Amino acid sequence: MSRYLLHGPLHFSLFGIFSLGLFFTCWHGHSQQDTSRIVTYTDKIILKANIDTRTDVLLYRNRTEDARLELAPNSRYRLFLSLDYEFIGVSVGLVPKLLGANADEDLKGKSSFTDYQFRFFLGKWVQGLNYSKTSGYYVKNTADFAPGWIEGTNPYIQFNNLTNSHYGMSTSYVLNPNFSYRNIVYQNEWQKVSSGSLIPTLYYDYNIFSFDELGLRSKEKFFNLRFSPRYFYTHVFHENWFISGNVSPSLGVRFSKDESTENGITEIERKTYFTRSVSGGINLGYSSEKVIFGVNLTLNSNWYNEDSNSSVKNDEFYGVLYLGYRFEPPRFVKKVFRPFTAN
Repeated sequence: MSRYLLHGPLHFSLFGIFSLGLFFTCWHGHSQQDTSRIVTYTDKIILKANIDTRTDVLLYRNRTEDARLELAPNSRYRLFLSLDYEFIGVSVGLVPKLLGANADEDLKGKSSFTDYQFRFFLGKWVQGLNYSKTSGYYVKNTADFAPGWIEGTNPYIQFNNLTNSHYGMSTSYVLNPNFSYRNIVYQNEWQKVSSGSLIPTLYYDYNIFSFDELGLRSKEKFFNLRFSPRYFYTHVFHENWFISGNVSPSLGVRFSKDESTENGITEIERKTYFTRSVSGGINLGYSSEKVIFGVNLTLNSNWYNEDSNSSVKNDEFYGVLYLGYRFEPPRFVKKVFRPFTAN
């Protein structure tokens, strides 16, 4: 059973602490510069709320036995609250207890989700840090394992002690100076002229996937490293409206250490996998001097082969709805970030 449970897609190292110091030391941009192509709003505080429908669904398939296992947390909606100012941004994610987000806990069990994200900007460089944890999964294809099971009436097979912890980082570089990556992702700039850019990105993350139930304790620790030559294009069709699309193929490698204990016997297995993924999306957004909002649709697929007969795959299609507001920071905040220029 451990082979079925201990694999999952998710994205912190001490380098992040160095990155933070680097950004405080080297950042030298000038806020609210209105050029012919890009307007920056980094001297404004931006508060934003995102609601998305993303869930970390895992599909394990054994081609020899023609068997599959599909795992998912019981979280239909996720809420992110974010704040951006100057060269730094932070987001906190959780599962809201509203709108019936988890009204079917009697059938699918309880799940918990937390997510913390930090981002730093230095010219055309973007550095991201992320920690997330998801606990509690159910088997979406329970009917394949429980004859006579009736959807909507019988509970799904549940693994309440299945936990996925993720420590991730990413480093991106925007090749085209006339393209605003921050406009479509963080909304602290406004792109006035249509443009596109390659944005090569390196992702590196450490993950712990653990299970402790039914007399079996398993823990898989794995490190992922992957590179993606992402491409974004933004079409501005109104002074306040834009539509943007992107495509992001990637190749990588996963170093895995699997520890499982059953009946007092512990087994350790180390493996290396080559990973592949492709994602794409479209974003429709509005931006004024103070108000921002938009919707983003994303398709993401990543997979790797365990061996000649078994594979792990994750396919996702989800939407994001965001709403934000820009306003002047308090004077003491300005003094912290610009002690020599704040009035």
